[in-house]
Amino acid sequence: MAHLNQGVRLAAFTLSAAALIPVTAARSFAQNGTARTARATVEPAFEVAEVRPSPPSTYPPFMRDGYLIGSRYALRQATMLDMISIAYGLNRENVQGGPAWLDWDRFDITAVAPETTPPATVRLMLRSLLEIRFGLLIHQGTAAMPAWVLSLADQKPKMKPSDGSGQPGCQRQKQSSNPVPSPPPYNEVSCRNETMQRFARELRAMAPLYLNRPVVDSTGLKDAWDFDLKWSARTRSREPGAISIFDAVQNQLGLKLTLATAPTEVFTVESVDEKPTPNLPDIEKRLPPLPPARLEVSVVRPAQAGEETRGGTGGDRIDIHAFTLKERIDFAWFLDPEKSGGMLVDAPKWLDKDRFDIQAKIAGGDAGNIPSESPRIDKDQLLQLLRELLAERFHLKVHFENRPISGYVLVAVAPKMSTASPSERTGCEMGPGADAKNPELANPAIDRFLTCRNVTMAQFGEALRYPRFDLFYFPVQDVTGLKGSYDFTIGFTSSYRLQPRAPSPVDSSSKVMPASEPTGALSLDEAIRKELGLKLEKVQHPEPVLVIDHVDEQPTPN
Repeated sequence: MAHLNQGVRLAAFTLSAAALIPVTAARSFAQNGTARTARATVEPAFEVAEVRPSPPSTYPPFMRDGYLIGSRYALRQATMLDMISIAYGLNRENVQGGPAWLDWDRFDITAVAPETTPPATVRLMLRSLLEIRFGLLIHQGTAAMPAWVLSLADQKPKMKPSDGSGQPGCQRQKQSSNPVPSPPPYNEVSCRNETMQRFARELRAMAPLYLNRPVVDSTGLKDAWDFDLKWSARTRSREPGAISIFDAVQNQLGLKLTLATAPTEVFTVESVDEKPTPNLPDIEKRLPPLPPARLEVSVVRPAQAGEETRGGTGGDRIDIHAFTLKERIDFAWFLDPEKSGGMLVDAPKWLDKDRFDIQAKIAGGDAGNIPSESPRIDKDQLLQLLRELLAERFHLKVHFENRPISGYVLVAVAPKMSTASPSERTGCEMGPGADAKNPELANPAIDRFLTCRNVTMAQFGEALRYPRFDLFYFPVQDVTGLKGSYDFTIGFTSSYRLQPRAPSPVDSSSKVMPASEPTGALSLDEAIRKELGLKLEKVQHPEPVLVIDHVDEQPTPN
């Protein structure tokens, strides 16, 4: 099931590009040279498609949807880099070149395709749309890139050769406890009939905070293997009993991960238009809004004492357990409980205490031939259904209004960033710069890095609230007065590992922490001041907050 957890995060695309290119396309590619267009090799196309710039977002923007529901395809808040990554089945780092806006401008796509279209063909349709509507021209090749190289630690691996049975791949297991007192839990996967080439692709998605570069298989192992692997989360890797992904791979599998430069498959963007070709004049008639989704039946009951928080949505079902009403309100209106500060106003105390189970069926009949894991409605419709369910069963009434909220502004003190080349791609990524050698070796307390290229100070403030960074809910407003664009990397200590000097609570509107103890730890605001010559100042400014006008503690009868 697709979990309804707070804060939707971007998925890592780890499929091989070759797996998504038909044999005929691959042959044509090889025979006709590197540069090509989709019209020469990719025939599938959407029946009709609408492309528009994404509207401004009041919450941190994230790419969402990107799949076919019935005959309707939707992709929201996607950059061109996102769309190329989906269409060609690539990690973002494997897309090179392109204009500065490639990972900054965001677009919404709505399209129509036959209901039975396989996902791989839908990706080909997206590829065709990019090349026809945006004039995308790319070529495939290899380039030397920083990568984590997976190789043998000793002469023999510690894995068991597979007998060929079982579904190929790695399945995540329930987190297990660590026998050390108050330890972090372990992440665990069970891999069966797994090749090292496939494992290398999957490994990065398993431990993205450890592995900020592509993982390349250099083991020389050609067979398939059976093995289990367990490790601790990156943010808890220095706690007693913790196991880093590097130690886990070496001690449990007999392999090792080394940061090096390795030949990597890349797709280079030769040209692409920032403005797509116009939509058809009658696009609103050909792509009318979908009728609103509705729930056929819903059951709401108090959760059993001690019941585990779990659940999600799959096919035409909603099945969530042991959630507080506040958690459901946060999710339905995109409120982040950790960084949104006072965004939820006039909430009764029981809202974050009482727990409920919610089960519902989305109207429209049984899922039929659609796999049970496939979504039947997009995320926007799902959120609207949850809002309606809360209004119907708990008589929830809310409204938005602007109120002063704690936020931050970026102030210039003694700037020391490098001026950027205007041809560089604009954007920020979590991780050190491509030319950096493991900077964590110089200071083990620094465990997070943010690298920005060709960004203005206003863009830097906006990027700090992106979901993949998990730093701020509201954009940091630029009052530096600095013009132009800059390149920089900052290293800091994750908030989880920082301990405040004083017992006063950390401000809930951000991850900024009080000054660090003299252990080498460096909070984000300290890193910005020390490494960039800028300063974060706390201010009050008006932002929309969700006000609860009424809510019943007990749901209406089932």
